[in-house]
Amino acid sequence: MELSHTKAGGESRPDMRTYTEAPGYFRRLGPLDWAYALVLCAAALFALNRYGHFMDVYEEVILVCTAPVFAALGWHWKPMRPLLVAVGVLALGAIAMYDGNLAAAEQKFFLKYMLSSQSAILWMSALFVFSTVFYWIGLASRGKFGGGVGARLCWAAVLLGAVGMMVRWYESYLIGPDVGHIPVSNLYEVFILFSIITALFHLYYEERYATRQLGPFVMLIISAAVAFLLWYTVSRDAAQIQPLVPALQSWWMKIHVPANFIGYGTFALAAMVASAYLLKSHGILADRLPSFEVLDDIMYKSISVGFAFFTVATILGALWAAEAWGGYWSWDPKEVWALIVWLNYAAWLHMRLMSGLRGRAAAWWALVGLLVTTFAFLGVNMFLSGLHSYGEL
Repeated sequence: MELSHTKAGGESRPDMRTYTEAPGYFRRLGPLDWAYALVLCAAALFALNRYGHFMDVYEEVILVCTAPVFAALGWHWKPMRPLLVAVGVLALGAIAMYDGNLAAAEQKFFLKYMLSSQSAILWMSALFVFSTVFYWIGLASRGKFGGGVGARLCWAAVLLGAVGMMVRWYESYLIGPDVGHIPVSNLYEVFILFSIITALFHLYYEERYATRQLGPFVMLIISAAVAFLLWYTVSRDAAQIQPLVPALQSWWMKIHVPANFIGYGTFALAAMVASAYLLKSHGILADRLPSFEVLDDIMYKSISVGFAFFTVATILGALWAAEAWGGYWSWDPKEVWALIVWLNYAAWLHMRLMSGLRGRAAAWWALVGLLVTTFAFLGVNMFLSGLHSYGEL
């Protein structure tokens, strides 16, 4: 098909057939795509009918909106389809085994050793660590076996982590309707969320760019999060489900926290890609890592996605603060450090777009950004106090 043709006088103009004959996005979707979307809509309606009496109108809207969002995600990235279906099947299977009795978690074999929230999250932790080991074996041996096993273990870890979160959500309501809440309310829960989100973005870039060699680096930060999670569980009994403090009893939490941790996860991923870039630039593992162009592109896109979601999360946080504390901004330490993180990555993107920031300077900046983000994520809770002290260690 011609993209243009010439009028009298030699002036060319676009051929309108390009626009009228090119298939639209929805016309490219096949029967399986629409079947997948219908399954998600049916699942959302089932959940609304079954658990809607626990929700307010805002939560019902959020639930209904998840169906088209995850449908679009599955259309764009097909591996999400079996993952979401498997999470739904396993989570609903576990919920059915409870039969309204929380004690079943200690009485039924599959709940006790596999599908209760704590069991599933322990399996997630172990699988992420094993995935890290196999990724490094693959990088060291230059073979496909280690990296392939590492990727599959990573997918399995994401699956069980997501199932653990869904089952934990249900378990909180079994404790009491006034206790029930979405599991994104404390450090234990958000570290699980961070691990899952970071792993999913890594798996997406791995498939799109064929960059399995980056798995060893990205999985290191996830394994570090898992190590903290296990320490926090043992030392603080953090796996116990507790009632929400008044400030967290808001529907804002359900959208603010996930958006925030998409930002944290992609910033962490960008930093680990930056570490691979710096090693390659010094001749270390240079022949085993992707090209500088690919590393730079992943770093840039990860920070761009993270910055967009972190910006949304910051705005939502201000709206939530106005509802909870009567003001959009109070110079609380957590708010100040969130602003520092935002300014850091805003400056990185500005320098990238305006001044062509590339190479080692960009990589070092992304790596230092991880330190800033980590302090905003953990350091504030450890060393400072304020309105957000409900998340302290």
